[in-house]
Amino acid sequence: MDISIVVPSYNEDESLPHLAEWIDRVMKEHGFSYEVIIVDDGSKDGTWQAAEKLHAANPCYRGIKFRRNYGKSAALNTGFAAAQGDVVITMDADLQDSPDEVPELYRMIKEDGYDLVSGWKKKRYDSKLAKNIPSKFFNWTTRRMSGIHLHDFNCGLKAYRHDVVKSIEVYGEMHRFIPVIAKWAGFGKIGEKVVQHRKREFGVTKFGMSRFINGYLDLMSIMFMSKFGKQPMHFFGAVGTISGLFGLVSLIVVLILRMTGSISLTHSVWFYLSMLFLVLGVMLFLAGFIGELVCRNSTTRNQYLIEKEL
Repeated sequence: MDISIVVPSYNEDESLPHLAEWIDRVMKEHGFSYEVIIVDDGSKDGTWQAAEKLHAANPCYRGIKFRRNYGKSAALNTGFAAAQGDVVITMDADLQDSPDEVPELYRMIKEDGYDLVSGWKKKRYDSKLAKNIPSKFFNWTTRRMSGIHLHDFNCGLKAYRHDVVKSIEVYGEMHRFIPVIAKWAGFGKIGEKVVQHRKREFGVTKFGMSRFINGYLDLMSIMFMSKFGKQPMHFFGAVGTISGLFGLVSLIVVLILRMTGSISLTHSVWFYLSMLFLVLGVMLFLAGFIGELVCRNSTTRNQYLIEKEL
């Protein structure tokens, strides 16, 4: 199978029939064998009924229905697990992503050899204050921290080599950082394509300003896990050593000054700061040991992504 298209959907019953008609036209024009996986993320409207109608009319359409709303990351991860195509395309169900972009995205994966190609909505029709300006700042920060030179990390229109989606796990709200997760997993050839952004025709946006706050917290989590996920003592031990040594040296200096009568322990702020850093260092060390114990007993402690074998 050439292409799997994963479409996370939440209250998009009006958009799905139009999107399906558009996808079918593009696939037939280019002779692709394909499947469309609609993941209903606990919709409260007729989204699942729309998916059932599409499946009845065309077996290429498949559906997965969540019992409740889990979020876009869960929908994508479930869709990735079900995808069978050589190239996996993700797009939103709200008609703001154009299926006309799919053939070129497919070519970039198959012919240019990219592992992942992310769309860049260079010209947007969203509110500048609510989305455009925060998105630019968010993307700039992510570029600097990850070293991946993309302009639009959160674009829903992306293309993946089959191996990529089978090797990564997306959870929480990590869908914004799939290129970072893919790079962490060893898929370093990541490209970008300017794509068309269309105005929403039906429904309302499902995301608020809280996504930017959560986004930065998720980014920090990914960066930490990518560096110290399997060896937490390298982080906690290093910070704990610095804190403990500072506290120990400070305490020795304070005690010497006390013995010479220069200061009073009970009235010296340095005594309490020394004890604080000393205790903090011990606690960080203990956190590192606990982290190592968790890693050693984890079922994934020795699971590594192998590209080839002879």
